[in-house]
Amino acid sequence: MSNSPVQVFSTVGESVQSANKVLRNTYLLLSATLAFSALVAGLAMAFDLPSPGFIITMAVYFGLLFATHKLQNSAWGILSVFALTGFLGYTLGPIVSAYLRFLPNGHQVVLTALGTTAVAFVGLSAYAVKSGKDFSFLGGFLTVGMLAAFVLGLIAVFFHLQTLSLVVSGMFVLAMGAFILFETGSILNGEQTNYIVATVSLYVSIYNLFTSLLHLLGFASMDD
Repeated sequence: MSNSPVQVFSTVGESVQSANKVLRNTYLLLSATLAFSALVAGLAMAFDLPSPGFIITMAVYFGLLFATHKLQNSAWGILSVFALTGFLGYTLGPIVSAYLRFLPNGHQVVLTALGTTAVAFVGLSAYAVKSGKDFSFLGGFLTVGMLAAFVLGLIAVFFHLQTLSLVVSGMFVLAMGAFILFETGSILNGEQTNYIVATVSLYVSIYNLFTSLLHLLGFASMDD
């Protein structure tokens, strides 16, 4: 027996409400984690804490990321999200301090990167919400692009290749912008139903977007 129009509309309405709830919870948790991350970064800068180093950063990041995905359906998942974003906030402290300390216009570079990141995130999120478009076609591009950028980034770090590192930063700027569209669209289309996972995905996109812009703007500043 086919579904009646009333049943169809009811199902669609529930689906929309569910997607809006996930989006709302994601933005609330994202706002809280961004504030917490900024606080930890500020404390790291105030106490002049050292960078944990590339290897430790990667090990802790992937460890906490794995834990967050394992705990995504429990209250412990929220604690894991704050642990992950707090740690990434800590890694930002020494990075931002270095730009402020060694660049004559370091404050301008940091504020420009921060402002551009905020405008890009708000603009891309608003476009995804208002347009209602399906951005799932970006999935394959993002998987290949981010994997390529990550591998090239490792090569640039270990072999100290400045030009390649700039190319990787440019790749990450484009990929993170696309990922914000993809993840927001996934929530709205009901493909992403877990706000903890969605929060981590968007936070990491914002983090990578900011650090990549910081790298590009910092290099451009030294070139002037």
